[in-house]
Amino acid sequence: MVQPLEEAVKQYAQPFQSAQDLTPLLDAIGDAKIVMLGEASHGTSEFYTVRAELSKRLIQEKGFSLIAVEGDWPSSQQVNRYIRGFSGSGQQPREVLQAFKRWPTWMWANEEIAEFTGWLKEYNENSEQQIGFYGIDVYSLWESIEEVVHYLTHTNPAGGDLELAKKAFSCFEPFNRQPEKYAISSANFTQLCVDEVSKLLSSIRINEEWYKDDQESDLNLEINALVVKNAEDYYRAMVQSGEVSWNIRDEHMVEAINEVRDYHGSDAKIIIWEHNTHIGDARATGMKREGMLNVGQVLREQNRPKDVFAIGFGTYSGTVIASGSWGEPHEKITVPPARLNSWEEVLHRTSANDKFFIFNEENRSLFDDWIGHRAIGVVYNPEFEAYGNYVPSKISQRYDAFIFIDQTTALTPLEVENPIID
Repeated sequence: MVQPLEEAVKQYAQPFQSAQDLTPLLDAIGDAKIVMLGEASHGTSEFYTVRAELSKRLIQEKGFSLIAVEGDWPSSQQVNRYIRGFSGSGQQPREVLQAFKRWPTWMWANEEIAEFTGWLKEYNENSEQQIGFYGIDVYSLWESIEEVVHYLTHTNPAGGDLELAKKAFSCFEPFNRQPEKYAISSANFTQLCVDEVSKLLSSIRINEEWYKDDQESDLNLEINALVVKNAEDYYRAMVQSGEVSWNIRDEHMVEAINEVRDYHGSDAKIIIWEHNTHIGDARATGMKREGMLNVGQVLREQNRPKDVFAIGFGTYSGTVIASGSWGEPHEKITVPPARLNSWEEVLHRTSANDKFFIFNEENRSLFDDWIGHRAIGVVYNPEFEAYGNYVPSKISQRYDAFIFIDQTTALTPLEVENPIID
């Protein structure tokens, strides 16, 4: 007997073979100012290339001008400087992407992003509308405080902000860039480091007019200071609770997104590239029971429904770049067929082809039963997949649309010199 979900899949699936087939998706996005593009893994070529094609159309047809990614701010700034033609930028995309030294480097240092970076550079050179590229993650505590100290040393050597930055830097210097060492030690600390990073961010915000120029130095300085403050909080929370540290990280990413949006004005439209677990509303997943929130949930809560549009991605089987354990070299890993009766398996079973769905008032109720939805991280062990890689989800509540690519392939990493492993 055919199940109601299978019937709904057959009725509402729209075939997808090229970026031009996604025109109904752009129509559904309408006048949204925030479009979130997910991924079911950090190592699948098609997730990157389809997001790039969608982003190009959003830029050209909908006037989007900002891209925010699940990457470090300092590294992403090298991409931003390159595509905007700012001074001191690299000469070509693969050189610029060497800035992504933190493991897992392949997330952004890959051929797919190199191609997209080149496209963004060419677009900016031939358009009055300039596209910005920004990293919104929280991990770059040491890199960001070093950026702040370096900038203030060269631009405002007599200012009070430099002294605040040096004091903040001194709090973290003893831990030799080892966040786990800071996390463990912080349990016995006073509020000294917390106070120092808070004072630094507050002072930079008060004095932001001092740092304005035509290369976004004021925004760069402020976000780096924000990273330092929130990263300190994140690493301190690591030893307390995984749920608490997760929430701190996602709340930071929302704060960074809002800072970038505010900087560029109320009319600026932003595209956000993150894993499904960040952009798909946490309230429609098992995360809610564990007290976890995410970027997709908070942005929906902060904005009008018509201004936010979330697109999830998934696959049935293929290959992916990941690692067997944290910090180990990446490898190409086979993704087995999706678990029986999971979201991905149902989509494959009804028709083994690429397709997409748009959820609306007409069909949303047909896709809101709980179902397992695959999520692959940077550490991936297929033999354990059935037990730990499926997030209970109400798909049509989690996303506004969903793109399914039946068979996928691993992306192509760039070799990065001297990677950082935290």
